[in-house]
This record gives sequence, structure tokens and C-alpha cells, in this order.
Amino acid sequence: MTPFGERVRQLRRERGRMLKDMAAHLGVSSAYLSALERGERGKPTWTLIQGVLQYFHIIWDEADELTRLSDLSDPRVRIDTANTDPKATLLANRLAREIRTLTPEELEALLAVLDRAQERERGAVIEEHPLSRSEMG
Repeated sequence: MTPFGERVRQLRRERGRMLKDMAAHLGVSSAYLSALERGERGKPTWTLIQGVLQYFHIIWDEADELTRLSDLSDPRVRIDTANTDPKATLLANRLAREIRTLTPEELEALLAVLDRAQERERGAVIEEHPLSRSEMG
């Protein structure tokens, strides 16, 4: 299951919507929507994402989050480690080979490491391009 598929299924169940009704509204087959929820289809199209947002009447932050999840939901990821540290290539290859053996706790720990790196990078970008107080409003 992908993050996008998991969230769509959760929304559908929370709101008591049937898969076939949602599929009909989106103009896709029930089989396609089911496969998307299970992560057996690639990243959803922009049009499909917009249809899901409209179907559930999702706006603002929740819409941004669902769109972000769709960007992170390609079940067949390719990682380009050219021109990186050799350890990055080792990590990418080992992760590809061993990801199915990781426990939910180990996955959470790896995600936490990546979250910290992302926050560190965001902090570096902010420091490189600081806004004056007048620009901040």
C-alpha cells in the first residue's frame, strides 16, 4: 500500500463511501481504484488527485497533505546515486534488497532519520536566504 492509497482508503471508510461509487464519480473502474489504494498502481495523475479532493470536499492543509502523499506514492522507486558518497549507493541498494524484511518500528526509525535530515536542510536554506523582519510581515 502507498501513503496516498492508504489515506484515500482511510478517507473513504471514515466517510462511509463505497469503492464503486467513488470510482464512478472519478470516472475510473473499481478495479483501478482498488489497485491504487493497494499500491499496485503508480503515482496518481493530477486529474485524479483533484477528483479525490473534490469528492471528499477537501481543502487547504488537508489538500496539500494529500497532494504531498501522492508525490511520495510511486511504488516502483528509482534512486539515482551518481555523484554521491559511495555509502549512498550502498544504502540505496541494501534498502531495495532488504526493505521487505524491515519491521514497522525499523521503518519508523529510518523515516525519523530522513525527517531530521530534511529539517536540517530546510534550516540551511533558511539561513542562506534569511528574510528581514519587514519581509516576514
